[in-house]
Amino acid sequence: MQLPADGAMQKRYGDMPRVLSMPPETRQPLPSYKGPHPREWTRPQDPFPYPIAPGQVGPHQPLYASSLRYPFACDGEASGLGQPLVDNQQGYGIAVYADDKDTENAGKLIGYSKDCLYPTRIAYYYNRAGSEDFYPLAEADNDIAQLKLNGETIDFIVRVETGTINRFLYSITMLRGPTDQPQVPDLSYWNGDLIYQFKGGVGIGFRQGRMRPTDMAERRFDLLRQGFAIASSTGNHTSNHYNIWLAEETALRVKRQFIARYGQPRFTLGIGGSGGAIQQYLIGQNGSDLLDAGVALYAYPDMLTQTIYALDCELLEYYFDLQAESTWPWSKRQRVSGLNSRAGVRDERGWMYELAMLVHGRLPRWPLGSSECSRSWRGLTPLVNNPRFIHFAPRFASALQGQVHWSYWEHLRHIFGTRADGYAAQTWDNQGVQYGLRALRRGELSPRAFLDLNAKVGGWKPPPQLKPERYWKLNGGALDDFSPWSHHNMLHTPDDGRTPAQRSIADPEAIAAAHRAGLVFTGELGIPLIDLRHYLEPELDMHHLSAAFSTRLRLQDAGRAEQQLIWVTQKPHAPIPEAIALLQQWLSQGQRPAQAQDRCYHADGNLIASGPDVWNGEWNQHPTGTCLKQYPAFGTSRVAAGEDLRGNLFKCPLIAVEQALARGDYTPIDMRPHLARLRQVFPDGVCDYRPAQLVQRP
Repeated sequence: MQLPADGAMQKRYGDMPRVLSMPPETRQPLPSYKGPHPREWTRPQDPFPYPIAPGQVGPHQPLYASSLRYPFACDGEASGLGQPLVDNQQGYGIAVYADDKDTENAGKLIGYSKDCLYPTRIAYYYNRAGSEDFYPLAEADNDIAQLKLNGETIDFIVRVETGTINRFLYSITMLRGPTDQPQVPDLSYWNGDLIYQFKGGVGIGFRQGRMRPTDMAERRFDLLRQGFAIASSTGNHTSNHYNIWLAEETALRVKRQFIARYGQPRFTLGIGGSGGAIQQYLIGQNGSDLLDAGVALYAYPDMLTQTIYALDCELLEYYFDLQAESTWPWSKRQRVSGLNSRAGVRDERGWMYELAMLVHGRLPRWPLGSSECSRSWRGLTPLVNNPRFIHFAPRFASALQGQVHWSYWEHLRHIFGTRADGYAAQTWDNQGVQYGLRALRRGELSPRAFLDLNAKVGGWKPPPQLKPERYWKLNGGALDDFSPWSHHNMLHTPDDGRTPAQRSIADPEAIAAAHRAGLVFTGELGIPLIDLRHYLEPELDMHHLSAAFSTRLRLQDAGRAEQQLIWVTQKPHAPIPEAIALLQQWLSQGQRPAQAQDRCYHADGNLIASGPDVWNGEWNQHPTGTCLKQYPAFGTSRVAAGEDLRGNLFKCPLIAVEQALARGDYTPIDMRPHLARLRQVFPDGVCDYRPAQLVQRP
């Protein structure tokens, strides 16, 4: 996910209804979550009387996820569902107008909607022959596609149920049976299994999310042809939020609606990429009975441990671009950032970054190139971290924009807790991190460059000091203030030129709360998952291969490695049908099949290798396997600083630089002549990445 590159934000959102105001909110200080891990929960009974009948409205008050948060931007109109139901006359939310064009009330304000609710509806759509698109059945003109199912040729027509549950849009899609009626579904063509579609993106709450009634039919075209039912909710699209409690509860409620209306599925299989894969890992770990298995596409272990290295990105890029004493070529950057960087890449937004260099008194970089940090993660640091920034601000009235703390931390303040200043506590920390330590040891980074980097890289200012972003066209700032790095929100070196920049320090209690709350994947996976991805390293895509190995290491720590398969291929090959079929076999026979092995493929679908050792490599201290030779992986900034690939250490234990020197942490480089400067750069000590320290428990 990247933020839009041009000035189209107002155009993109300007025609959508604005949230005018929100109900009064008391911002009481909140303690961090102290309860048991979700694996230990007994989830409350849902009192809602399922099924939700056509014309009725689903539940919107959460059971256990959290209290309702405002403001909340409605997206039903953009999803083709029309205006939401009126729920207040106090001006909260968006304005709702009479839409009866044949009366004198047409266009008259009739109330407001703060919760964006829609009644459940049943509609029918057909697949137009020669396409993978779906249209209202009433528009059919002898152009309905045919499909073969169980030896029978049938019209490709789907039944789609839509509505709202937990304020999010949900849909249930399945093949229409011969006698199907809205109130009485005909399940003749259902194969008995349910696919739950999760979706990705980086979201921080405050909006409903978009989902057209035909989205799931078009996204899961091939699975629908096989007779699977497809369910989804915008509450399970992480472009809208990353509250895993709310994601789990919403999906459970959608499944309850499915069971009440259509019956108990034999198996419920998850599928989804990026944030949609994260949800499967965490839901599979956290103990609900939602999923039986899943296909985790382009997966990471979780959202929160991604921030550990992702929030390093702009600090490092700003150093490379504007603070370094000499030019840093792209290959040298990679040795410090860990993520892939390379010359000869033309980023579609590259001209903006070259312009930013000129604005800040530097010549553009040459040769032109890019990194995963700038190509994929740029813009996500402020979205996650800055309470003064939200990229869809035009969805809210100007008066509201300054009232709300917009950030990932703030949306989950019921878990992280709040600081004395009223802002949410945070888990991000880089105190004692020796950026580029492994490159120093290998002789790829001089002691002078290593010390200069670590003296200047700094950290992020605390939340009360963060200012609005300077994204020029994106949010109307001036060109001479333009900063794609958000450098005005960084902790910099003082003007004396010698005093190192301060680092950021996390709240230990917030870290412990995140573990207790199930936000961190610790490997306690209770269901089989196939970690399936295209090899995207050459594209500098954020969905890097090493994330699969981070997950595997955590699974090994928990004794659950047998639950995960790692499959990697190249575009256009996508072995999703094979993955689904294998999971069905796994569940049907009650144990892992013999052919359930790690794999890698060529782009044409031919198998390269399969077996328990094909992905071995430096990450697990084994000779490099066949698949890893074919598809090399990169690391992260914290791996380049000496940590292993688990990536779950939010705040490292510290030891004095004298102790690090004495035990040979810099060997074969002799850093004794630089002891005085090391003490200045790391006054509190340096990270101790000994193996015994790497698995952090709350």
